[in-house]
Amino acid sequence: MIEILSPAEFPRARATGALVARILQTMKQRAVAGTNLLEIDRWTREMIEEAGAVSCYVDYAPSFGDGPFGHHICTSVNDAVLHGKPRDYRLAAGDLLTLDLAVSLDGIVADSAISFVVGGGGSAQDLDMIETTQRALAAGIEAARPGAKVGDISHAIGQVLRGAGYPVNMDFGGHGVGSTMHQDPHISNDGRPGRGYTLRPGLLLAIEPWIMADTDELVTDTDGWTLLSATGARTAHSEHTVLITEDGAEVLTRAE
Repeated sequence: MIEILSPAEFPRARATGALVARILQTMKQRAVAGTNLLEIDRWTREMIEEAGAVSCYVDYAPSFGDGPFGHHICTSVNDAVLHGKPRDYRLAAGDLLTLDLAVSLDGIVADSAISFVVGGGGSAQDLDMIETTQRALAAGIEAARPGAKVGDISHAIGQVLRGAGYPVNMDFGGHGVGSTMHQDPHISNDGRPGRGYTLRPGLLLAIEPWIMADTDELVTDTDGWTLLSATGARTAHSEHTVLITEDGAEVLTRAE
């Protein structure tokens, strides 16, 4: 399914995006050494409920997960890159943490992810991975124009990721959003330009480059959800929801 929003729905999409960005930035500030991942999940639930929004994760039960996710935010630490299920773990200074959040407000979903080093600083490799996913995300957004193809976005992302020397996994990538969290079109993190669905004003897309330091192979943690790098290497992930307009791509989940 691919949904196209009407101009009258754009303000609702912007409000959802702003909420997701606000929650993520609040959780980033609270994610200090000693913070428990379950506390982050609880604080996220409280902010979602206070806004009158609905979590996209609690009841989410796709074929690749072990039952309903049961939490409100993904907390992926170090070698975890996607779908990190919150657990009883206290963050330590130097942990590389990714927070990934999708909520629905007034019937429209927004989805975003940020990676950062707890306590600041971080190794040169950690910072390079984070910066590379951010550059790839910016390139993908730049390619997202009315009349462009989904493959143009994928190609732009892949050029940055592979150009920086990182392997690219093609199993999981970006996607359409709208009244539900995961819709077509799928947006691989590498691809050929000029291929795929033609972008139209009103299309909502979650664009999300992610990488692992030295592998493109994933393994599933014993929790049945968290996806880890097969080598134990650290990881990074950046994601924004964008609205295709007549003028290009408007980022809805950018931090204020």
